[in-house]
Amino acid sequence: MAREHLIDTARQVYRSYGFAPIDTPALEYAEVLLGKGGEESDKQVFRFTDQGDRDVAMRFDLTVPLARYSAQHIQELGTPFRRYHIGPVWRGERPARGRYREFMQCDFDTIGSDSNATDIETLMVIHDLFEKIGIERFTIRVNNRRVLNGLLEKNDLLQHASGILRALDKLDKIGRDKVVAEMVEQVGISEAQAGNVLDMAMLTGTPDEILTSLDGMLQGSETGETGLSNLQELFGTIRTCGLPQDRVTLDVSIARGLNYYTGTIYETFLGDLPGIGSVCSGGRYDNLAQLFTSQKLPGVGASLGVDRMLAAMEELGMTEKATTPAPVLVTMFERERAADYMQIARTLRQAGIGAEVFPEAKGIGKQMKYANRKGFQVALIAGTDEFASGTWQVKGLVDGSQQQVATEQVVATIEALIR
Repeated sequence: MAREHLIDTARQVYRSYGFAPIDTPALEYAEVLLGKGGEESDKQVFRFTDQGDRDVAMRFDLTVPLARYSAQHIQELGTPFRRYHIGPVWRGERPARGRYREFMQCDFDTIGSDSNATDIETLMVIHDLFEKIGIERFTIRVNNRRVLNGLLEKNDLLQHASGILRALDKLDKIGRDKVVAEMVEQVGISEAQAGNVLDMAMLTGTPDEILTSLDGMLQGSETGETGLSNLQELFGTIRTCGLPQDRVTLDVSIARGLNYYTGTIYETFLGDLPGIGSVCSGGRYDNLAQLFTSQKLPGVGASLGVDRMLAAMEELGMTEKATTPAPVLVTMFERERAADYMQIARTLRQAGIGAEVFPEAKGIGKQMKYANRKGFQVALIAGTDEFASGTWQVKGLVDGSQQQVATEQVVATIEALIR
């Protein structure tokens, strides 16, 4: 039930921004998936040969299949194409808290526009999603790959970009010294060059202060200056739109491990559970579809990690214990009056109130035990006396209240209880 509620909330937010639903296959040809996320991602792909001797793999995210789908159908879809997709993905990694080999992703993306406005709106969707879920303390960390690439360009390190960004992505986990060591030993750059990268990545302060520092570091790099300009517009826009400034920070250390990101990138952390990692991540990917089409199809989007988010919500006490989607249980005392019990349940459903009829005429104790275990909010009770007087006993299972009301007042009474 908690999962369904979370997914319904995400769907509602995505639709409010105009994103439409699609689905893509769980299986793709291996060549579609491999090499798109980097070496680490390739190691985690579940890959096999099917009965037709085709080399296939299970999708490790929903973005690469989207790029293939968009390239195939963009003439019918038109641009910009805005979609959301909720479905399982598979990665052969070590399971941990909120991390599984099969897990649900909840993505939204805009395809076919390279406007920075779509990057900014992506951040706003993430913010509204967490607010709608009910998370009060969260931080969206923002960076731009062009800023990182601009620094690498100025230091003549672009040829080592993949290894440097992969090492930089571990900064929070292993610290500066070990990241520098990895860059020197595995990437093959000097300690001084690694230090320059880390000096920029570890800039601190307000977004405006960091942007000022970056301005000096990136002068002369067209790539870096473009990334800087995009970030300046982003922070200016969210101020205009009234997003709380403590919820969006500029973190130059964020690199995102997947190779296909090219511009703005996002990672979202919970203020009360920072150790659980990012629960919503994404960014701009301008070149992902070029392997499938000659048409330019830039994209930007983000993904909510449903299972990790659920693990966090459970720790924070935000998930309901109910295992029923219906708030009302209609108990049964007289089997020969089953039609009357079903009729009142239908009346409730027609009024928009979910109701389940207990299927057997058992003792009240057994039926109440069932109601409490399933998490119903209201029990509706009637026996010989109630049928004779045209009334029902309405028992509030949350507050313990009980009242006898006329049949025509049942709907209004229950609406007040479950409001």
